[in-house]
Amino acid sequence: MGIFSRTRDIIAANFNDLLDKADDPSKMIRMIILEMEETLVEVRASAARTIADQKEMQRHVVKLDRLAADWSDKAQLALSKDREDLARAALVERKKAVDMADQLRSEIAVLDDSMRAYEQDIDKLQTRLREARSRQTAIAARLESAENRVRLRSLMTNERVDEALARFDQLERRVDYAEGRADALSIAETGPASLADEIAALAGQDKIDEELAAMKRALGQNGLGQNGLGPNNQHGEG
Repeated sequence: MGIFSRTRDIIAANFNDLLDKADDPSKMIRMIILEMEETLVEVRASAARTIADQKEMQRHVVKLDRLAADWSDKAQLALSKDREDLARAALVERKKAVDMADQLRSEIAVLDDSMRAYEQDIDKLQTRLREARSRQTAIAARLESAENRVRLRSLMTNERVDEALARFDQLERRVDYAEGRADALSIAETGPASLADEIAALAGQDKIDEELAAMKRALGQNGLGQNGLGPNNQHGEG
């Protein structure tokens, strides 16, 4: 029994739910793809039969149109010979041909609608089939990755790997020792200041003291101006 019952089920299918519920996702996706491929073949076959039916009907329509035109000519001929009875009979046959042609045209229109539906279904089925194949590739990649992890774990238990890890630990210890020596040297370089450094610091301190005194003098001058003793208030009021 198939996973899907018809084309619409495939189009509306949720692959994630199907795979999550499956005991063997890889087997399930293979079954899904197989059924989708079979359904696609069936839909294409139905579309091919519909196209063949359309062409056959169109050939009959052409023949009926010619037959109707022929009966019309015969009716005109009979009427020209004063055989109204024959003309009437010819027109009856013409009407039958016209009615049959119209019926076939209606059926062809129905088949046109069916063909459009088939084309849409084929397009959607192809899209879903591409999605399923993509999922199959992803599942295969995950399975391969899991198998690789199992092989790696088995390899990690090998004695040669243990020896390699031990050598790596020794190398790390050597790096740590070299970094420790570098840190010790940097500490030595940042020891007590030399005599020249201390004298340079005193000179820098004198410069800072001079800048501070200049700022104080400037503030004092500004204060006098604000107390009314500046040049703008020499004459007083009134």
